[in-house]
Amino acid sequence: MNTGRYSKYIRPLLFAIDLLIIYFLSSVFLTKNVIALVFFIFFWIILSISLSFYKVYRFTRIIEIIALLSKQIIILILLIFAYLYISKSNIHWTSILGYFLWLFLALNVWRIFLYEVFKKYRIITGSNYRKVIVIGANDITKRLVNFFNTMPGYGYRFEGFFTDQSDNKKLGSIEQSFEYIIENEIDEVYCSVDELEDNDLKRFIEFCDIHMKNLKFIPDNKELFSKNLYLNYYDLTPILSLREIPLDDPIKSWGKRFFDFVLALFVLLTILSWLIPILGLIIKLESRGPVFFSQNRPGIKEKGFFCYKFRSMHMNSKSEDSASRNDPRITKVGEFIRRTSIDELPQFLNVLFGDMSVVGPRPHLWKQNELYGTKISKYMVRHLVKPGITGLAQVKGYRGGIESNEDIVNRTKYDIFYIENWSILLDLYIIVQTIANIFKGEDKAY
Repeated sequence: MNTGRYSKYIRPLLFAIDLLIIYFLSSVFLTKNVIALVFFIFFWIILSISLSFYKVYRFTRIIEIIALLSKQIIILILLIFAYLYISKSNIHWTSILGYFLWLFLALNVWRIFLYEVFKKYRIITGSNYRKVIVIGANDITKRLVNFFNTMPGYGYRFEGFFTDQSDNKKLGSIEQSFEYIIENEIDEVYCSVDELEDNDLKRFIEFCDIHMKNLKFIPDNKELFSKNLYLNYYDLTPILSLREIPLDDPIKSWGKRFFDFVLALFVLLTILSWLIPILGLIIKLESRGPVFFSQNRPGIKEKGFFCYKFRSMHMNSKSEDSASRNDPRITKVGEFIRRTSIDELPQFLNVLFGDMSVVGPRPHLWKQNELYGTKISKYMVRHLVKPGITGLAQVKGYRGGIESNEDIVNRTKYDIFYIENWSILLDLYIIVQTIANIFKGEDKAY
């Protein structure tokens, strides 16, 4: 069965439709001049090549597609603006703004729609898929196998795994995998570096080159802790370099700070201005004590700051202990504001003061730093950026109390991934997902 006989036509078709959208919107908002329109199309083609915009794969996330698209549209607008200025075209700035907004909306909606259609198409029809096998059996390969089995929309059909270890579920030994790949027309082979010797790796490379199979390697212990690596050449010597943390760039850091400040000011003026007196009165009526609860927590570079919340507990002497399920210290109004995350809203004051960000790793207790700092790999890397009101770990289900070692390990993984892959679009995604989770309700919101 041909699993992707029409795949080669997808990108050319996608490219053609993009050009039609650009041509149509340019003629509506900017000019009817054919020469100018040809230039605009030419700009898009050049940008597509230089920015590798159409190198999008089935495993590419939507947020990455939007990021690439946003970058290309912004540069396109700048080129068009320069062309209009040089050609002395008399076009009002509102037309350019309208063109930008409609172009951004049309291309994003079209691209996301196509992305979802292909996922549904693969699930419903079972076509446009890749047959894959995995070489090796360990925790990382199991996670990859789980991805293949639970995410059919990405179009991977997992056939099985091969290992020299004793395992009843394996298809055979590593040596037997070579014959299986040919006989079953496997498209992609995923090899665990941890389980193969150098000679085995070389053999797989040569074998897949000869039989035109797509070979991919799974790092031994990188997982989400891994930094992105860049390959450079010093003369003829290949060198792998670690990428710097995005927020180490002053421009990006100030951009995030500006975004945080504006959003925090908006929340303060539109929500907290009336919520504080109303909720404060309710809190005071139910139990004695202050309206706000403040606690010293480690921030960026482990610099302490006072983190604010609406008080959700009766006054007690165990404030350094995290809340647990059915915690008797929690008041009735506290139970509601914790479940809806309203108790966290005063932290927008922390954002205004510059101690926190809207999005980032959640600030833990000092005692948790002492407990996990030396036990959990890369745990202290969380403090390279400002802590956040919400974060990637929280929207992925690792909010609230730490009930098991898996909770803190996975929370740290997502925090590190966020730090190393930060973008403003990722922040927006996390904010939107946080709001959605509040309305859906979360099991660990207690």
